[in-house]
Amino acid sequence: MGPTDLPSTRPYLIRALYDWCTDNGFTPYVAVHVDQTVQVPREHVKNNEIVLNISMDATSTLKLGNEFIEFRARFGGVARDIVVPMDHVIAIYARENGQGMAFPAPTPVISAGPTPLHGLAAAAPGVGKVEDEDHTPSGPSLVSVGPASPTPVDDVEPPKPPSGPRPALKRVK
Repeated sequence: MGPTDLPSTRPYLIRALYDWCTDNGFTPYVAVHVDQTVQVPREHVKNNEIVLNISMDATSTLKLGNEFIEFRARFGGVARDIVVPMDHVIAIYARENGQGMAFPAPTPVISAGPTPLHGLAAAAPGVGKVEDEDHTPSGPSLVSVGPASPTPVDDVEPPKPPSGPRPALKRVK
């Protein structure tokens, strides 16, 4: 088995950071690059990205496999099945402090015909590329997202809680 035959480290790093978040009482969020291979509620996708809360409180039947992240979650009160290919996870981080890790976005698949997201599959500038001394990209790398950055991932913000009065349940007999 040569170095090119090795499986990706991404699923292992995602599981490790998920465990770190939950062990320390943080809420793990994943930023996902969305294309036709990702099964998420499209109405919540902005700029071909979606941020998902993958905490135990927000999901059921969470499976962090080597190929996919799969779970059920409620969006607007409606339970939805979510399936995210591991290579589409572009970051995992703690909501509370932004610490985590970013990954390169997947390379777009060039198809013969246009797709709904055709031409919009570019990664955030500078994420996932390492430049040699002559400033030419040399390939993908991992980028750490630490507390020094003002936002957890470029242009990705965790969802904000709704404003206004807190909803209350009324018991009807």
